Amino acid sequence: MMQTPFEKITEHSSKYRHLERMSTRDLLTHINTEDQSVPIAVQKVLPSIEKLVNATVIQLQKGGRLFYIGAGTSGRLGILDASECPPTFGVEPELVNGLIAGGDKAIRHAVEHAEDNLTQAWKDLQAHNIQPKDIVIGIAASGTTPYVVGGLEACQEQGIATGCIVCNPNSPLSEVSTYPIEVIVGPEFVTGSSRMKAGTAQKLVLNMISTSVMIQLGKVKDNKMVDMQLSNAKLTQRGIKLIQEALDISESRAKFLLDKHGSVRQAIVHETKQ
Repeated sequence: MMQTPFEKITEHSSKYRHLERMSTRDLLTHINTEDQSVPIAVQKVLPSIEKLVNATVIQLQKGGRLFYIGAGTSGRLGILDASECPPTFGVEPELVNGLIAGGDKAIRHAVEHAEDNLTQAWKDLQAHNIQPKDIVIGIAASGTTPYVVGGLEACQEQGIATGCIVCNPNSPLSEVSTYPIEVIVGPEFVTGSSRMKAGTAQKLVLNMISTSVMIQLGKVKDNKMVDMQLSNAKLTQRGIKLIQEALDISESRAKFLLDKHGSVRQAIVHETKQ
């Protein structure tokens, strides 16, 4: 599968020694210093992120869906991003999906050896009736997780578009991704603890992907979340404020329009047409 040299930088030893001897302030300072390098690493791969975003928009415009697959921290981050799309952008829950090795139980508790299964991800995707018009993004800091590599390899064999978010260069996962994103953040503060910088990098990239895709699908007007779900008092009040600012009207009038139309978008669109 892999034809290029591969070095697992995420497993390199931390450049800090004897962490147990550090004061709390020193620990926090060094962690913060390392964290500041992550956005810079993400900036370096913006062209790769752009390619994956554009490909995702095309697939979703065809009526396809976006799937994230991962294990451990990476899987949980994919599930988090997917679960936030419906309330934030008002899309159907089925549009963006997060799958994790070991199933829903693994969201809260580690499931032993689940990530080592090379064929399970494809079975999980088939359970969602995966189609060629869909797109699948594998998330794995190391770029070697069998669950994720096997899933993307099967997708490519079936003609399904693939992307990945990894933190090592030339990884096996990149080899089976049409649109690979390699965010090289270097060794972790605690050796091998990829929930730290690698996880932060993955979260930043996921924010970029889902937000950019939703904006291009028309789910944001100006800079407003006009399709967000009004599922609690805080969001309802935010909706009122959005209408108030967009139409330059009083709060009471904005509340009336929101109650009348049931959504920020419809309230703004209807009143703009008057």
